[in-house]
Amino acid sequence: MTWRVINSGLNCAADNMAVDEAILHAHAAGTAPPTLRFYGWQPAAVSLGYFQKAETEVDLAECQRQGIDVVRRLTGGRAVLHDAELTYSIVVREDHPLIPATITASYRYLSQGLLAGLKQLGIDAHMTMPKAAYGQTKRHQASAACFDAPSHYELTAQGRKLVGSAQVRKNGVILQHGSILLTFNPRLIASLLNLPTPEAKDTVAAMLARRAISANEAANREISWAEACEAMMKAFGPALGIDLEPGSLSSEEQGAARELAASKYSQHSWNLLR
Repeated sequence: MTWRVINSGLNCAADNMAVDEAILHAHAAGTAPPTLRFYGWQPAAVSLGYFQKAETEVDLAECQRQGIDVVRRLTGGRAVLHDAELTYSIVVREDHPLIPATITASYRYLSQGLLAGLKQLGIDAHMTMPKAAYGQTKRHQASAACFDAPSHYELTAQGRKLVGSAQVRKNGVILQHGSILLTFNPRLIASLLNLPTPEAKDTVAAMLARRAISANEAANREISWAEACEAMMKAFGPALGIDLEPGSLSSEEQGAARELAASKYSQHSWNLLR
């Protein structure tokens, strides 16, 4: 089975989220194949989970002061700082013959591609099992940040979270996207969260440092965005039993993405006022 793979390079937050949604709609309409896409963020941005309240979770004034965009995802979950990372997205129909029926099992299947890519980079990564994820969530107080604990079938190294993922299902199609940390700055993340005191931000920064890890630290060397992308594109297909064919967005997808970026993902009414 053949899927399309796209390297979109670095783009702004609104464009990144708009393209993910445009591909989802095109695939639902039958005009685009299953798609694996890789991209990065320029400038850095905080993405909010679909159900989060922006003013409650994120220090919007501090984001503006530091030149960091804020955007809302279609997917749920917690706030994520997108900076020095490789982001992936997968769009595929729920009834695709290779996709397991349950959400947890589909996470596990798709995570196999990520795991193979990390191993290609020389990282001793592991898939987090659901019981371990539940236990870690119960033992520790949660923050608004995504990387404070692993969830179902996410990837860890040295017992710390390396890849954070989120999934939504819409019109019979799965959109799963996530962040592969290349470097990690817990103090920067904590500075952007809406916490009551500087001491609270220090506490969260220390917690994040204990619970998350970057690819560079896990590999004990510097991994560039291009190297990480190449490794993922090489390893993903064999791990999932699919053929990946390099491609690009159709003219229809490009037009839909431009419209979504302008009318939705660049607007306060979507990003901040939900």
